[in-house]
Amino acid sequence: MRVIETGVYRGPHFYSHTPMVRIRLDLGALEAWPSDRLLGFNDALLAMLPGLGQHGCSFNEPGGLVRRLRDGTWLGHVAEHVAIELQCLAGSPVTRGKTRSVKGHEGVYDILYAYREEAVGLLAGRLALELVDSLLPLDMRGVQGLDRIAEDEQADLTEADSPFDMPAALDRLARLVRSTALGPTTRSLVEEAERRGIPVMRLDEHSLVQLGWGKHQQRLRASITGRTSHIAVENASDKDLTRALLTQAGVPVPKGSVVRDAEAAVREAERLGFPVVTKPLDGNHGRGVSTGLTTADEIRRGFAEAARHGRRVVVEQHVRGRDHRILVVGGEVVAVAERVPAHVVGDGRRSVAELIEEANRDPRRGEGHEKVMTRIVVDEQVLGLLARTGFSLDAVPHAGRVVQLRETANLSTGGTAIDRTDEIHPENAAIARRAALAVGLDVAGIDFLAPDIGQPVRETGGGIVEVNAAPGFRMHLEPSEGRPRDVARPVLDILFPRGETGRIPVLAVTGTNGKSTTVRMVAHILRRSGLRVGYTTTSGIYVDDALVSGGDASGPKSARTVLRDPTVEAAVLETARGGMLREGLGFNRCDVGTVLNVAADHLGLKGVDTLEDLARVKSIVAEAVHRDGHSVLNADDPLVAEMERHAGGRTVYFSLRGGADMPDFLRRHVGGGLLAVVRETNPHGGEIVVHDDRRRLPLMGAAEIPATLGGMAEFNVQNALAAVAMTYAQGVPLPVIRGALVGFTNSFEQNPGRLNVFDGHGFRVIVDYAHNPAGLSALCDLAWKLRSGYRRSIGMVSIPGDRREKDIREMGRIAAAGVFDELVFRERPDGRGRADGEVMRLLSEGAQEAGFPPERIHCIHDEAEAAIACLRMARPGDLVVLTPSSVEEIWQQVVGFDPTASPPVAEVAATAWG
Repeated sequence: MRVIETGVYRGPHFYSHTPMVRIRLDLGALEAWPSDRLLGFNDALLAMLPGLGQHGCSFNEPGGLVRRLRDGTWLGHVAEHVAIELQCLAGSPVTRGKTRSVKGHEGVYDILYAYREEAVGLLAGRLALELVDSLLPLDMRGVQGLDRIAEDEQADLTEADSPFDMPAALDRLARLVRSTALGPTTRSLVEEAERRGIPVMRLDEHSLVQLGWGKHQQRLRASITGRTSHIAVENASDKDLTRALLTQAGVPVPKGSVVRDAEAAVREAERLGFPVVTKPLDGNHGRGVSTGLTTADEIRRGFAEAARHGRRVVVEQHVRGRDHRILVVGGEVVAVAERVPAHVVGDGRRSVAELIEEANRDPRRGEGHEKVMTRIVVDEQVLGLLARTGFSLDAVPHAGRVVQLRETANLSTGGTAIDRTDEIHPENAAIARRAALAVGLDVAGIDFLAPDIGQPVRETGGGIVEVNAAPGFRMHLEPSEGRPRDVARPVLDILFPRGETGRIPVLAVTGTNGKSTTVRMVAHILRRSGLRVGYTTTSGIYVDDALVSGGDASGPKSARTVLRDPTVEAAVLETARGGMLREGLGFNRCDVGTVLNVAADHLGLKGVDTLEDLARVKSIVAEAVHRDGHSVLNADDPLVAEMERHAGGRTVYFSLRGGADMPDFLRRHVGGGLLAVVRETNPHGGEIVVHDDRRRLPLMGAAEIPATLGGMAEFNVQNALAAVAMTYAQGVPLPVIRGALVGFTNSFEQNPGRLNVFDGHGFRVIVDYAHNPAGLSALCDLAWKLRSGYRRSIGMVSIPGDRREKDIREMGRIAAAGVFDELVFRERPDGRGRADGEVMRLLSEGAQEAGFPPERIHCIHDEAEAAIACLRMARPGDLVVLTPSSVEEIWQQVVGFDPTASPPVAEVAATAWG
């Protein structure tokens, strides 16, 4: 077997809306060996992973995968299920997966499966292939390219014929889960957000998470929210200040003070009266806390322990009672748990060490915060407490004897939790609420000691010993005993009240040509409607028309940059095929998804070989539209119009064929009261008309939009139709749309590299990023319409080298189709796999095949030199059309060109193709 490539989809993608890992696997000779032909394979596999017996596979019922194995299935499909099962066993449960053969490549499969943590998913894929390989006959073993999936520090130490070490593999995965997965508190908040349809974006490798998008986002780290006051957190971290604030608020707290040395601690204890507690001033998780101290020596030891965790130490009265954690959210008590310190109960037979080992076998216990409870770790504090209570690890306690292992009841040190939410007395709840408000925390964990939480603490004795910022939710979500509490819900109620989802309008645009112009038109309209707009194009990321980051920004990473911006009120995202194929969309759903057109470009790359394949990729955007949104589709492109069958939301068509020319399906659409935007032809370039709810709403003449060059640039008329449909569907009033489009021009500042016109040298220059046959054809159509007004025309043309040879030659033929008198072909800055000069050669061959005179073909490698050559050839009354890669650089050349310094035409002609 050989791994060809690996991909990670982080958003909706070609295969699913679920984030997935993709492994492209070449089975090679193993294509002839499905699972039923491999003697003993199925039984060995199920023995190693008995959980596979519950996988439903295509039968959607337990045992479905076993049936497939017995009947015979390919090893790629087996690896998919193994990767899923390994993740589940490691504590990262997932269910979805699929394996598909790769068209045109026999024995090659795309293995796809879901993941929760990206690194865990990748390692699971590698281990799955290693496991499957280990079950094959020796002469069939050996997987190549595993490093394409995940690095393995043990790879060089593993023999090809060694058995698969399942415990070690699961241990590696589990450790990776612990280091990368969200903790229980953050995870509960994320899952609650997802249930509400609130977008979630993880911002770092730890627990910093963004809920919502743009202006409406909220950020949190565990239970610290974006609304948590920094002052309140500082208050809570200073235990002495907390006690003072609570005392001023009339809340019962133990008396105490801060000391700086052990002897001062002894003196303070004598003043307060024994027993006392010592703890670090700014500690947490019970670290360095010693309770029930009754002698000077114990206090000195307690001071030393606390001083290990903080420079200053608190000595305070010991409050007797059971340890409770009261969770207060938004000034309301939402959960109460009684915390029981780590302990074991004797049985008269086993030692303390054996009892601890037995307690740690409880499947609910894990490392750190990964499970309901934490394993009990024997350390100096445990040994010290055992010694003080007359025990050791070897001691065998009597049956029923409780052996205390920790003084504090923190879950992180092995404690357990019992839900007491329904038992708290209203007066105690009121005290807890008052404490949270006094400190200023929106989410607070109140450590409340009371003999009986169901009785008023002012009568029974007790009080608050700490107020904690960033309280953990684990004890409430999954108590050791009692009813679990949904404590994430009230936090989300604070952050997103009244059913808010934290979303901003997201409008996504895809298609072969016209994406950038349409995005800019839509952004322009939305700004005129009063919104702060973030948008992405192939020329950069913009927020409120200010460039945030230059370069091609049409992928998912750039989309996420816009959605993370806290000032953005609407996002308009150019969504190119490359990013969708590489990692899916940068958002999970959109309000408007627009597909402009599907034309031959990038075919033969990444498994996209036909126009139908390309249409399937583009349709991802329309399928990501949510049920209340709008899919805006080009009715004039059959491949796009057909996407209506799978598109999300309500379909909106746009078309250049309005009025009497309207196709039947579009006429039925409009007749049914559905939304469409069309151009109705007239002698003045046509009129843009909106059809909505059986109403005909004239908007404006196409020629009124400067970007259409008086209606002659039909591709920009089409882009304007799409922009009108998108913004009208979003509720922008027609007068606002019209006013915005009247102000949308072809200037470089407003729409760089898209039909930019410069008339400053006595001849006209058009700069346009036409980089494929369809784009160049549209540009040449416009040049032909303009041709009669100019003496002659000169064109600079190129195409990326990773396009098919026939596409490159087609570019040459289109350029030679009677529009230009002189042609300059150039290379792209990046040959993209082709030999130097090969693109120019193929373009020239295509042009000559179309009958273009070879003496008027000029091949100049460098783009800047090619552009200058075109400008030098031009004379007053000429038209120069430049199609650059480096748009800004070439535009600056055009603007700064000095026609008086132009050399004779003969010098340029000398560069003609040999």
